[in-house]
Amino acid sequence: MSDSLTPTEGARFLLERLAEHAVAAEYRATIFTPSATHAGSAQLGDDGSAIVTIAGAPAELVEVMHMLAKLTARSAAKKREAGLPPWPARVLRWRGPGRG
Repeated sequence: MSDSLTPTEGARFLLERLAEHAVAAEYRATIFTPSATHAGSAQLGDDGSAIVTIAGAPAELVEVMHMLAKLTARSAAKKREAGLPPWPARVLRWRGPGRG
């Protein structure tokens, strides 16, 4: 699967849910760049909190992953209130060169 997610430019950011709890979820966090793949974890809370750990990845890429994790966490409580599943199974985003 990683070959299909490896971009020719920019970076792809993937969160894959590993476990779901009442007010939190655990995700595998992976950043794909043209030259490397960086994997780690993300702990999200429906209070909007997110802890992302990806060793060896460039700080600017980890910051983008952290922002994606926080946005996912912030929407969890609203989704639950609307009767929707609060934690998506997968979140995938792409950022091109020069985009933060």
